[in-house]
Amino acid sequence: MSGSGSRSLSSGLRAARPAAFGADPSGARWERIRRSPHFANGVFVNPEGAQVRPSGGAAVEMAKSFFRKDERVRRAPAGLIPVHSTTLADLARPPASGLRTTWMGHSSVLAEIDGHRVLFDPVWGERCSPFAFAGPKRLHPVPLPLAALGPVDVVVISHDHYDHLDMPSIKELAGTDTLFAVPLGVGAHLEHWGVSADRIRELDWHEATKVGGLTLTATPARHFCGRGLRNTQHTLWASWVVAGDEHRIYHSGDTGYFKGFKDIGAAHGPFDLTMIQVGAYSEFWPDIHMTPDEGLQTHLDLQGGEPGGVMMPIHWATFNLAMHAWAEPGERMMWATHGAGVTMAAPRPGEPFEPKNTPPVDPWWRAVSQQPVGGWAAWPPVGERLDLVAEG
Repeated sequence: MSGSGSRSLSSGLRAARPAAFGADPSGARWERIRRSPHFANGVFVNPEGAQVRPSGGAAVEMAKSFFRKDERVRRAPAGLIPVHSTTLADLARPPASGLRTTWMGHSSVLAEIDGHRVLFDPVWGERCSPFAFAGPKRLHPVPLPLAALGPVDVVVISHDHYDHLDMPSIKELAGTDTLFAVPLGVGAHLEHWGVSADRIRELDWHEATKVGGLTLTATPARHFCGRGLRNTQHTLWASWVVAGDEHRIYHSGDTGYFKGFKDIGAAHGPFDLTMIQVGAYSEFWPDIHMTPDEGLQTHLDLQGGEPGGVMMPIHWATFNLAMHAWAEPGERMMWATHGAGVTMAAPRPGEPFEPKNTPPVDPWWRAVSQQPVGGWAAWPPVGERLDLVAEG
């Protein structure tokens, strides 16, 4: 093939690339990535070791599970997930305590903190996939349209996987004047989808940026990245600390458990609220997603070993991304936090709450789940009354 023919083929392949794949970092952004202390041998590297990726057997096992009817049934709700129809009135009234959080499902959270509004990992799309016709489909509707959230000061992205970085949502937000705080390299995707460079704050681990009265710090996580076919590991993944004048919150993004949570807690904690990934875990990828027990340990590490603050599980209930039962993350987290004396927030998707006034856990997922063999264990535990739990 001639040189001109080769160039034409290359141009054609680029043109055929789905827009949702985003863009690879280049130019000054690429040079900054190469200088990162967390970039080695051409890839970003996790704390406590080399690059972590799902095992080769994971895809095979998931494929087998997909075709087993009994497995499919337990991985989906048995009824309609109760979604709180969030209204403008819910969000227009300032939080009495200065901190209010609304879990929109999966890892999408609106946090109203000390007079500012932060939106984490907004995924309003119907599927977490580059294609509208295939890929994991949401199990419940979004609680309210993205435009109905009202003004957002900053959108925070943890990493570039489809269930955290959603092109339709970013394109809609690109038409506003919100800022974006993202890990290194992720800004290339945002610019490709219409976000102007001057609205992007791109951070390496341990770097911080100010947005109004908030300080946002990108902190380490143990995961990986990639949207296209090659998954070159040229964009970073991160957890995030957001500190205001009175409150501090933490969003884990996606991560496996590692000892560095203690360092994050020592440097930035303790926190009024931690939002911890505890869904889509599997024995086939133990280093990139946490189980509920590991999520509890993460919360304790972040709080300096104390059971203070409120822990809210995220990364569950909205998409079917693993082989465990649909309700298992919430149920296991409820018992783990209870045993450790940690306050757990278990809102329905779209239900605003203030961590200062977190009510006792209501296991709402039980009403729409396939009941386990032997039935559900009594909740609250036998001998404990809800009113005593609320007062304690």
